[in-house]
Amino acid sequence: MKGELTAIIETAEEGGYWAIYPEIPGANGQGETIEEAKESLKNAIQLILEDRLADIYRGLPKNAITRYFSLKNNL
Repeated sequence: MKGELTAIIETAEEGGYWAIYPEIPGANGQGETIEEAKESLKNAIQLILEDRLADIYRGLPKNAITRYFSLKNNL
C-alpha cells in the first residue's frame, strides 16, 4: 500500500465538475473548476476523518495508547 488515494473527476451535466475518492465512502466534492472540485474533495476527506476520529475517541478508555504515523513511511 502506497498511502495514496485515487481521485476521479468528471464533468457535471449541470456544469462544473464533481470528484470522488472511491476508497472512502461518502468522499465527494464539486466545483466550477477542476481545482475547486479537488479542493472541495480535500475538505470532504478532512471532515470525514475528523468525524470518524471524534467517534472513536468518544469510546476509548482513558488508558488507551495513541500513536501517529504516516502510511507512506510505516507500511
